[in-house]
Order: sequence, then structure tokens, then C-alpha cells
Amino acid sequence: MPFRLLPALLGTAVLVLVPALSGCSPGSASPEESSGSGPPPSSGGDEAAELAREHLAEMSVEEKIGQLMVLLAEGTTAQESAELVSAYHPGGFIYFPENLSGPEQIARMSNGLQDAAADGGAGIPLFLGIDQEQGMVARLPVGTRFPDAMAVGATRDTAHARALAGATAAELTALGINLDYAPVADTNTDPDNPVIGIRSFGSEPELVSEMAAAEAAAFSEGGVVPVVKHFPGHGDTDVDSHTGLPVIEKPREEWEREDLPPFRAAVEAGVDAIMTAHVIMPALDDSGEPSTLSPGVIDGILRDELGYDGIVTTDALNMEGVRQTHPDGEVAVRAVLAGADQLLMPPDPQAAFDALRGAVEEGRISTERLDRSVLRILTAKAE
Repeated sequence: MPFRLLPALLGTAVLVLVPALSGCSPGSASPEESSGSGPPPSSGGDEAAELAREHLAEMSVEEKIGQLMVLLAEGTTAQESAELVSAYHPGGFIYFPENLSGPEQIARMSNGLQDAAADGGAGIPLFLGIDQEQGMVARLPVGTRFPDAMAVGATRDTAHARALAGATAAELTALGINLDYAPVADTNTDPDNPVIGIRSFGSEPELVSEMAAAEAAAFSEGGVVPVVKHFPGHGDTDVDSHTGLPVIEKPREEWEREDLPPFRAAVEAGVDAIMTAHVIMPALDDSGEPSTLSPGVIDGILRDELGYDGIVTTDALNMEGVRQTHPDGEVAVRAVLAGADQLLMPPDPQAAFDALRGAVEEGRISTERLDRSVLRILTAKAE
């Protein structure tokens, strides 16, 4: 049951999951028999979830581990990242300005990467993502430019948020980009915040909730997976997690009032993906681990308390906020054990891959736990 990629003229890459003509023969192992333990039901559509399960049963452990990894694209051509596709069968790539020059080049690279993924290994299409929030965080060198989220929030009109996301989604899909690390759902409660600031819709939780939900819905309707970020909230920090590890000292009641509402709204709306923050909130977890590595925050609050069953992706794992207490390979393992499904930009892909494979072989990461994440990813791709 292969995935099939239908490319369009200027790179509008459409991911379609279709059963092979032979299907699964009556004697074929079920996903549960093949994996050793059955993954839980998916929150996706029945057909997409079933097709994802069938494909999961055919994958090797190495192919499953690859789906957890989203790597930094190399160069400006698909050929320059082809070795990464062959070596790791990654779940996706993320683009930055150094990868991008113009529409035709971006489309060629996107379609080339998808071709490479389709032709090798498990044959699973890629998530091709980008940070195109608009405003100060806009990676594309082409296309429409919109103001920052705070300016959009100041209008108090969700139609503007929908228009921004809809237009951005149309341009991304024309370039073969199918995932956007946006919108920002952080409530900017600290006006001196060095990393969020005007990237937030504002300091009012209800306003941020409405605007972020509107943007996420418009991205999804436009064929782009939105990644709502950064749970459990990065709006009350005085340290940039790219360069350090922020510690947010506030009571849980205050967090529930100020930071939680936008993420609760995203969960209730059924968004495809939520990104974690490299921050420590002692009121939520006193272990000293950043939220990205915290089972209490991801599995405990996001999964169990809020009931979220979509994809959880880490923020970039090359950021200093998550590299201060563990080696890079161990960071990857701990993020998965905490409840994350995708590992964004591991700084040493080989170290992450080897550590994850070792953790699976040792039983530290169970087959069921691994399958749970891969099933979420495959189902989203199928949808």
C-alpha cells in the first residue's frame, strides 16, 4: 500500500495515500501482529487511519524512527539532501532562507525531495515545512508579505488572520511546501520578551485564542499543516531559548489564566500539530527539565488533561534551551519518552538516529510507543 505523490506544475505537491492493487492478502499480518503490539486508535479520519495502519505494518524499525525526524534541508537542490533521504528516510525537512532563491527553484527542490522519498525506503512522502509566520519571521524570499501577528491582533478581526493564512497557504502549496510552523499561540504577557514579542497576537488570552484558531483553520483549509506553537507558552520569558534556557516562575493558576487558553482552543479545534517550548515552568514540572523533555507537560497536561491526540513536534533541537543537560542523542530519546512525535532539526542526525534505535532495541522506547507516534504522522500525511 504505497503513498503516491501527485505533483502539479509549479510544485503544488499533493500527498495521497492509496492502497496497492494487491492490497493486503488474507494471510498478511495485521498491524498488531507485525509490530508486536497494536497502536491505539488514531484521531484522524477512518479511511486515512486505516491506510496508515496498513502502511505502518510494512515498515522496518529504522523506517519508523526516520519518520520521527525532521531535518534541515541542505543546499538549494534536492540532490544535496538526497543522501539524508537515503540514510534516514526522514519524516520531513525544514527550509531556511539559504535554501531558497525563487519560485521555480523552490518548486524543483520540493518535487525533487518528494521524488527521492517516494523512490526510496518506505516510499512515504515528506512534510516540507518552513517558518512562515509573516512579519519578522518570514523565510520565503518571494510572495506576499504581511505584518506581524501583533498588528493583525490589533485589528481584533479574525477575518484578517484568516486572509493572511489563506494567502500564505496558497503560496506555500504552489512551492510544494505543505507544513508551516505557525501560528504563534503564545500570550505575550512580558512586554520585554526577547523572542516572542510582536510575533504574538497580543497580551489578551481570549484574543490570542481567537486569532490563532482562525489562522490554523485557514492554513488547514488551504492544504497546509499548521503547527501551533509554543506549548506550554513562551510569552512570559526574559531569556531567548535559542541561546539559553528560560525559567518561568508563575503559579499554575496564573498559567491557566494567561497562557493555557490559546492552546486549549487549538486542542478543541483539532489542530494537526502543536510545538513544544524549551522552557522550564516549575509549577507544571519541578524536575528541572525543559517542557520539550517533560513527560509531565506533554503526556501529562497536553495529552491526558487536555485530551490532545495530534502530532506533537519539538522546537528545534539545535537550540541551547534543550541542550544544556543531556547529549544530543539522549535529548532525542527523552523528547520521545516525554510524548513528542517529531524531532525538529536534531543537530546530529546520526546521533539522534542511533540513540533512538538503541532505545527501541533496549525496550526503553516500546514498540507500541514508537508506533503511536508513527501512526499519527502517517495519518496526517494520508489526510
